[in-house]
Amino acid sequence: MYIADPKDKRPAYLQLYSQIKDDIVSGVFPFQGKLPSKRIMAGDSGLSTITVKHAYQLLCDEGYIESRERSGYFVIFRSGDGFISTENKSLAHLQSQDSEISEFPFSVFKKTIRKVVNHYGSAILERSPNAGLPELREAIRLYLARNRGIHACVDQIIIGSGAEHLYTLIIDLLGKDRIFAFETPSYEKIERVYQCAGRKYEALPLVQDGINSAALAGTKADVLHISPFRSFPSGVTASASKKYEYLNWAKKPGRLIIEDDFESEFTILSKPEETLYSLTKDDNVIYLNTFSKTISPSLRIGYMILPNSLLNAFYERLGFYSCTVPTFEQLLLFELISNGDFERHINRVRRSKRKIST
Repeated sequence: MYIADPKDKRPAYLQLYSQIKDDIVSGVFPFQGKLPSKRIMAGDSGLSTITVKHAYQLLCDEGYIESRERSGYFVIFRSGDGFISTENKSLAHLQSQDSEISEFPFSVFKKTIRKVVNHYGSAILERSPNAGLPELREAIRLYLARNRGIHACVDQIIIGSGAEHLYTLIIDLLGKDRIFAFETPSYEKIERVYQCAGRKYEALPLVQDGINSAALAGTKADVLHISPFRSFPSGVTASASKKYEYLNWAKKPGRLIIEDDFESEFTILSKPEETLYSLTKDDNVIYLNTFSKTISPSLRIGYMILPNSLLNAFYERLGFYSCTVPTFEQLLLFELISNGDFERHINRVRRSKRKIST
């Protein structure tokens, strides 16, 4: 029985979506199983058919179910004990997805710069703590908990000057004996970073829903570097089944996933895409994101969230490195997040993208 809890602050359709999704993942609704019709689900749950329709549509968008004309809704998700079959289709038809994103309002940016200078004064010239300002890390922590379902401690969040710098920190942290694997095609600097670091790596081919299953099953790598929301330049988004395939792959002891959540804030779905970090219970995903798309490429600020299993090693071996982001820029980003300007911008762009797509 699915019931919307009035004490839950989430909309009823999101509550219903979460409950059905959990039952799909746990096997209550098996692969190729049929879901109750919208009318039956509405009658059983006491919700409107519109609410059920929104929940079903979200499950379709995320790849848990599909609608079949005149037949209803059927489960297409399967996690499996091993690897699912991936159809080896070419990506040649996919064009570069370096999508045009509305710029962050310069008037807001300029106003916030003045506020930081006037409010903090000479403090903007002080040295930042090595892992980043605690105020900014706390603001990011709260933002991720509100918007991405990611729950982490401040100590797990490390600030750095963009993705490439964070990649190098991760490589140094994991050591010379690791073998890395990444998507191909992918952001060309990923391979160059591993080359410059002298690390062993494999390039695993992408198909329409993520990395080819046979290639993933056969890799000798123990670290998987992926962009499941939208891989650049192919634009491939990992399906729900593929995300669980990645997590199943990482269950083998010693394996890790680096999740680069590039551009995920601008999804047109009614809720942000699920991250591997939020889905796993195995403490084996390093989450990474930047503000180059959401604010500006010139604002060289990124962050990573380390699993608890790597925290002590990071602070013991790499904690001496100074933070590469100036205190002034960290305070600027802190103000943009904490006063709501950042989220208002995200929501405005998402609304615009939805209108374009309809």
